[in-house]
Amino acid sequence: MADREPRPTTVWSRPERGARGPAPERSRYEITTVALALADAEGLAAVSMRAVAQRLGTGPASLYRYVGSRDELLDLMADAVAGELDLSAAPSGDWLGDLVGLALQSKAAHTRHPWLPELNDRRGEVLGPHAIDYLDHALAVLAPAPGTSRQKLEAIGLLGGLATLFARREAMAAAGGGSGAGDPPAQAAHLAAVAAEGRHPHLLAALTTAGPPPPAGPAERDALFERLLRRLLPAMLG
Repeated sequence: MADREPRPTTVWSRPERGARGPAPERSRYEITTVALALADAEGLAAVSMRAVAQRLGTGPASLYRYVGSRDELLDLMADAVAGELDLSAAPSGDWLGDLVGLALQSKAAHTRHPWLPELNDRRGEVLGPHAIDYLDHALAVLAPAPGTSRQKLEAIGLLGGLATLFARREAMAAAGGGSGAGDPPAQAAHLAAVAAEGRHPHLLAALTTAGPPPPAGPAERDALFERLLRRLLPAMLG
């Protein structure tokens, strides 16, 4: 028996539309753009083939000519966000500065699309064309850096993880409105009160040395994010 043709493993492994049938009325780009707007407005759970079709003014069955399933649509959405990153600048030779710049872009994209970490948690990171471009660009940035190829890939993974973490914290801060459990000053006051009881001397000493917490606005969070990356990345690649 002849070997069977290997089946496509991703939505990008096959043409956008088959050669037969009527001329295409839609495109994957158009469908993905509508799905992104829906997720940004109502959350990832709101994204379904039916909901996207309604926004396009068509029936769900027509979308399956372009996208095989909701999972494939989610993959297209994640890769579309990766395409928002500007990779046009050639590496400057300052690998740490360039990589931090990419990380700030990544964090901003996750902040614009707060559903993205949930998508990656559920689906894993399926690398589409834009994500592969990003990975290749990040490796080009790291070409003059010390470290093995594996260490560089791990550093890029750390960069993405921290971008996701910080974006989640910003989303939580925005949702909390600066009150209750999400209020950093309130948290600091509670921690100081617990430390002052005397049962946690190391915590008390650290808080006394550190002083009051700095402001926690977007600029300060970006600055903290950059400081962490500038400390962690050289240590990983050294």
